Amino acid sequence: MAEGLNFSRRLRRTPYTSSAEKAGVTGFSIVNHMLLPKAYRRSVEEDYWHLREHVQIWDVACQRQVQIQGRDAARLVQWMTPRDISRAKVGDCLYLPITDDTGGLINDPVLLKLAEDRFWLSIADSDLLLFAKGLALGRGFEVSIDEPDVSPLAVQGPKAEQLLAELFGAHIRDIGFFKFGWIDVLGTRQLIARSGYSRQGGFEIYLQGGHLGAGLWDMIWQAGLAHDIAPGCPNLIERIEGGLFSYGNEMTRETTPFEIGLQKFCSLDGSIDYLGRAALQHAAAAGLSRQIRGVLFDGGPCPTCAAPWPVHVGDKQVGQVTSAIWSPRLKRNVGLSLINRAFWDAGQQVTVHSTDGAIRSGEVSGLPFS
Repeated sequence: MAEGLNFSRRLRRTPYTSSAEKAGVTGFSIVNHMLLPKAYRRSVEEDYWHLREHVQIWDVACQRQVQIQGRDAARLVQWMTPRDISRAKVGDCLYLPITDDTGGLINDPVLLKLAEDRFWLSIADSDLLLFAKGLALGRGFEVSIDEPDVSPLAVQGPKAEQLLAELFGAHIRDIGFFKFGWIDVLGTRQLIARSGYSRQGGFEIYLQGGHLGAGLWDMIWQAGLAHDIAPGCPNLIERIEGGLFSYGNEMTRETTPFEIGLQKFCSLDGSIDYLGRAALQHAAAAGLSRQIRGVLFDGGPCPTCAAPWPVHVGDKQVGQVTSAIWSPRLKRNVGLSLINRAFWDAGQQVTVHSTDGAIRSGEVSGLPFS
């Protein structure tokens, strides 16, 4: 298999890419046509322990914002999601499943409500901007939709709050989970949310103005030296252990929100209308045939799960692992898998058929892994 990326202007750099390179980034992935650091000089296990104990700075500018504003902004956002957004207040962040006409998942962004007529959708890896434009044109909504110059920078880990409170003020501590507030940075006012793609706690700064990227990184880095700050990125071990799902891996247009355990975010009583409502009502009435579960399995550290691995009970395939890695804390491999209904109970014995030819014994687990 070829290694590395052939860089071009199609693979967009972020306002923090140069800072990440100076910090020793050793690998990238591509999300929303933009570079996402995926590795630094530490191993993934070293990075995992550091994230659980200290604080890290992550370039997550690939979480692009789809800005929807105008008279019909709230109507369009509601049309895109089965989650009822009518009670959302300015300052709220809401996790949203976005569905198509079949009830399949298009994206799972975080919604930030900036005003009654202005929203950001902080998106996972799919072209939601084009989807939103198509829906707005088709229904004749009076909205403007674009990708603003907004580049999230995450500060994650148990020391994140202390670091940012020292840097930007004690009011940081008052920002609730999945809420946002404001900080003064380099002569500008910037949005900061208590959120992030880890279970270790932290914040994301939604920097408006890419020219400020290097300055923001350096400011946090210098202040973080006293807290053992390190450059980092979403950690695969921590993500899987925490039961955090990745669009394109655990979920695609072929999966419904129910299969990913997102039924609590789906209104089915007819009180709101949205794309795919009839399909989701039908799916709910029919009942689930599969749902996401954890899988704990043995056989020593597993290889990279670049393609799904079959999960068997005897000779019968009952699911497939979509993300997996060795857990140094649990001393076993951890994986995520859609498992057929008859076999999804915790403790069900299974075998995982990984790409290295090994057949590994394991069992179904609840999420997150404890």
